[in-house]
Amino acid sequence: MVRQHKRDEDEERRRLGKTDEPVEDALVEEFRNTVAEGANRLNRTWRALIITGLFGGIDVGLGLMAMLAVLHATDSKLLGGLAFGIGLYAMRLAHSELFTEDFLLPLNAVVSHHGTWLQLLRLWATTLVTNLVGGWAFAWIVVAAFPVFENDLIETATGYMDKGLTLETGALAVLAGFTITLITRMNQGSSEGIATLANSLISGLLVVGLGMLHGALSSAVIFGAMHTGADIPYTDWLVWLSWVIPLNMIGGLVILAGPRLLRTWELVTQERAAQDRDRDEPSVVL
Repeated sequence: MVRQHKRDEDEERRRLGKTDEPVEDALVEEFRNTVAEGANRLNRTWRALIITGLFGGIDVGLGLMAMLAVLHATDSKLLGGLAFGIGLYAMRLAHSELFTEDFLLPLNAVVSHHGTWLQLLRLWATTLVTNLVGGWAFAWIVVAAFPVFENDLIETATGYMDKGLTLETGALAVLAGFTITLITRMNQGSSEGIATLANSLISGLLVVGLGMLHGALSSAVIFGAMHTGADIPYTDWLVWLSWVIPLNMIGGLVILAGPRLLRTWELVTQERAAQDRDRDEPSVVL
């Protein structure tokens, strides 16, 4: 009886959908897009990987400038966070990326046998380091160009670091990883430019406007404060980063990416089988 009911459900899904897959058509298309994009990211050359990560940090600097201008004029963190979204929009149009954007797409590719775990670790480590280097360099230029924003930088950076690791700050770091990963998924669901702009502004409003702690985004602000001469040693920043990054990963991987994989597990197993079959087939020599 149970098996018959399941067969009836499968047949009804196939009758109503455009594909014969066991999940909704929208999820099928999204899964295929994420696997293809994730495989592209995993197989980048070292040169492409480094430049993409560097520009991820540099493009965020555009958002930093916008945030500081609005924050200085209005003293509103929410409006400043919304303005920060301009940098995230520029980053997506320029096809650069943040470390936390790689929690969903490449993971789907790896579990579907389109890449290896070593490639994933290489992508994560290189993107994180280059994001930070690019953010550090561009923050120096911003501080040199706009000394009027120094107090705003110091106040914002101090707010990120003063409390240390508490239940509140830990939750803020988890939410930052979750939010950026969710926005990445939302971008995969639409190719419309206006949707990308809206998603970028939403990211800025929530992550920066609400004071969430994001390893790359928040570090750009902290670097700016350091460049002004604020009393923030690099050792203190490294301690801060050492707990923010793992909590960002929990938010992106455990809360969002993992459950999304379970939701489309039938597609994962089919893709694995297809990949393994292709590898096992002998090549024909003409």
